[in-house]
Amino acid sequence: MSNALMSNLEVSWLFQEMADLLEIKGENFFKIRAYRNAAKTISKLDKPLAELVKNNALEKIPGIGKAISSKIKEILKTGSCEAYKKLLEEIPKGVLEMRLIPGIGAKRARILFEELNISSLEQLEEAARKNLIRKLPGMSAKFESDILRHIKMLKGENKLISIGTARELGKKLVEYLSTIPGVSSVELGGSLRRWKETVSDIDIVASTTNPELLKESLIKHPRTVEVLEYSQNRVHIKNWWNIEVDLSITTADNFIPLLHRNTGSKSHYEQLKKIAESKGISLSNPSIIYPNGNKMKIESEKDIYTALCMQYIPPELREGKGEIEAALENKIPDLVEVDDIKGDLHTHTLWSDAADTIEDMVNAAKSRGYSYIAITDHSYPLNAAHGLDTKRIYSQLEEIKKLQEREKEFTILTGIECDILPDGSLAYPDEVLADLDVVVASVHSYFNQDKDTMTERIISAIKNEHVDIIGHVTGRVLEERAGYELDLSRIFEAAAKYNTAIEINSSHKRLDLNTENAKKAKEAGVKIAINTDAHESSELNDIIYGTAVARRAWLTPDDVINTLDVKQLLRHFS
Repeated sequence: MSNALMSNLEVSWLFQEMADLLEIKGENFFKIRAYRNAAKTISKLDKPLAELVKNNALEKIPGIGKAISSKIKEILKTGSCEAYKKLLEEIPKGVLEMRLIPGIGAKRARILFEELNISSLEQLEEAARKNLIRKLPGMSAKFESDILRHIKMLKGENKLISIGTARELGKKLVEYLSTIPGVSSVELGGSLRRWKETVSDIDIVASTTNPELLKESLIKHPRTVEVLEYSQNRVHIKNWWNIEVDLSITTADNFIPLLHRNTGSKSHYEQLKKIAESKGISLSNPSIIYPNGNKMKIESEKDIYTALCMQYIPPELREGKGEIEAALENKIPDLVEVDDIKGDLHTHTLWSDAADTIEDMVNAAKSRGYSYIAITDHSYPLNAAHGLDTKRIYSQLEEIKKLQEREKEFTILTGIECDILPDGSLAYPDEVLADLDVVVASVHSYFNQDKDTMTERIISAIKNEHVDIIGHVTGRVLEERAGYELDLSRIFEAAAKYNTAIEINSSHKRLDLNTENAKKAKEAGVKIAINTDAHESSELNDIIYGTAVARRAWLTPDDVINTLDVKQLLRHFS
């Protein structure tokens, strides 16, 4: 049965690839969707395709018409189909590889192929280094740097992977494994579920009635290149992206205990075991056992902590760094949630170096349920980012004013990401900054200044009455550069004194402030702004990463300024 069902998955993957090939080729949307839907339907079948063909039941399945049915029969008979072979001849192999890089996909692969004639990963890397990609529609300088980072990952040059990349690839695997017959639950686990900023692998926990089929499904996944370990309840592989994936398998009734055990750091779990042992409870078995030998009924992880007479500990805090002691005294605060965020205060548009218009960003913010957004394009003299001079600032204000007239229940805040110049002065005079709702001040140059000079440079900006937020304060870029030397204790002291917020930049290549520094900022009485620094509308979704940093730092909604409604926020700034 297992091998027959694997044939289903192999046909499903072939159709998925055909859909990508057709999209790269620019074919009809409905044709592409037909193959994608067929791939999804086939992956979920609990009977082998060969059996359905034999019983003349194939075309009775919704979404499987005559054209798809004939190709299925051809694939089962020959191992492929002529339509697929023809598409492979038309699209260079390098374009297919390119579309697998996180953030590219079939649509962007087609644009890169058509506009820049890029047909290999080598050409893609060269185009990114020459800053050619940022000039294409829907692409940005930030996207360009992401490409270079992901190519380094493919080459095995990065031992740790940023959480954004790992979660994107992990989610795709979770979606895939969820379609396998017999599977009831699949979730990301380990350090990814704790939202650590970088991870060494992707942990997945799943429950199923057919573990052999599930393991085989991961091993035969088209992107799996090496099996590192194979046992009764576990399979460990390396994939095409040079990332290791560790899949742990159990039954439905033991899924929550396994997910819990797989999530916490070693220190967190060892402390819990000691507390459990003192109460005669065993956490070491696949299921959790009371002293009388009865199995604990578990409907959620909260039940585990309740049985240990302690407060529930969210996954982000399970690091063995004081959360156990706090939970025993009922002192875990109500952490900030993504749904608490009412608007984004650091975003970019086509006016500077981003991919989308102001209207695109507004619509994306509204679709997230926000009530406001700040448009904070780059300032001059940041020429590489097409920074706005004073004349262009006021032209942008006019465009925002016209857009605002059409918006009844949504507020577009005017703003700028203003460069903090090497001497600590700002890129614009005070009278210009006074005309804006939100001023984010950031360092973008002269990173090699000494610690005292850089610290004074940022403090000078904090003291300016028009500066509301300091953006990506340490300047670090994960997998690319460390932050510059700073005395953060002095910066936090000044920020608290002058009521200037410090940003947690949610871009998963920055996450700046990091968890440790966000915690120190809170302790110093500093207010935090969780922003995305979005350079395209889809990046507003990166708010999940900044919020995760805030949660790991024990921040509550009261610590974060963009949990305020717009009137409260503007009062706070003034």
